[in-house]
Amino acid sequence: MYTYSIFWIKEEVATHYFHKSGILYRFFKDYQTDPEREDLSKQFKFITYEFNENVVIDYLKKNETFTMMKQDNHHTLKIYNKETYISLHMSEKQLKFRCKTLQDAEALLFPMLRQFQPLLFIVGDNIQNFGWIAPLLRYSKTGREQVLYSFL
Repeated sequence: MYTYSIFWIKEEVATHYFHKSGILYRFFKDYQTDPEREDLSKQFKFITYEFNENVVIDYLKKNETFTMMKQDNHHTLKIYNKETYISLHMSEKQLKFRCKTLQDAEALLFPMLRQFQPLLFIVGDNIQNFGWIAPLLRYSKTGREQVLYSFL
């Protein structure tokens, strides 16, 4: 089973670092290794939003393609259908999920998360996979007056 962490990135940071995913990946790995380091902790708090557990659960409940069940500890959900199972653990600043393959997450979890919030960055905890859950098309700041070529 692979474990992944999902972080909700603030828009300003996402627009600056969307094409610099490797930098974000290294930052999150450093933070996960040493969360008590003051500079990393302050940066982590500054660039990420908090997840509201109830809002996430209510949003996921709208899906009809999988079954969802809360675990005893109230912070973990079982998400499954006939072929796939994902365990999702929710904490204040991150979501963690476990799955057999990333395709399982793509089939069950990612479509709903893309609709919930497209500025999510995913980091593999025990595998070197990382990236954005969705392209940054909606948040493009390109102005109408900008021109690619000029004939002046």
